[in-house]
Amino acid sequence: MSFTLAKTERLAAILSQTPVIPVLTFSDAKSGVATAKALRDGGLTVLEVTMRTPKALEALQAIVDEVEGVTVGAGTILEPQHVQQAIESGAAFLVSPGSASRLLGAASEAPVPWLPGVSTVSEAMQLAERGATFAKFFPAGPAGGPPFLKALVAPLPELHFVPTGGIDRGNVEDYLILRNVACVGGSWVAPQQAIDSGDWDAIRTLARETSALKAR
Repeated sequence: MSFTLAKTERLAAILSQTPVIPVLTFSDAKSGVATAKALRDGGLTVLEVTMRTPKALEALQAIVDEVEGVTVGAGTILEPQHVQQAIESGAAFLVSPGSASRLLGAASEAPVPWLPGVSTVSEAMQLAERGATFAKFFPAGPAGGPPFLKALVAPLPELHFVPTGGIDRGNVEDYLILRNVACVGGSWVAPQQAIDSGDWDAIRTLARETSALKAR
């Protein structure tokens, strides 16, 4: 399996649209649509819907169908069947917490780009050998945070990361200043409590503040 130039360019274009990708978990499609609209209105237009609930695919499909001006990816892709399910629901890109071998074949055949996860130097090197230019760094905080990523600039200059896990408003800029960070992923932009209570104004405000951040 290799990472094709066409899909790499598509992924680069997606990641360049935002400093932060909201990582979202929905229990129903209605809250997914409302959250996506609030985030979009606040300036965040690239979203990741995690495949962690029974209604995740339904929510993803509803956002794709009903919310203009957003690019929606599917996260927590763990199995080959998740790839097809996400694509059928309209996902524009796929995100995995790791880069398990069972996903490599399915991801290589998918018509949309894949952002595989890494947490070690060896995993990063293996993806780089296959031609990957981008990788999710997860869980970013426990796996070493900004110092770890900064240390990878010299040996792996061609690889750029989307750190996710343990990132919030207090430390996000420590990641964004690194030259090998394309953007970050985080759930603090749309807190689960705000989603569950329907506090769209709070989400819109957080999105507005976050969209003003800049990656290096």
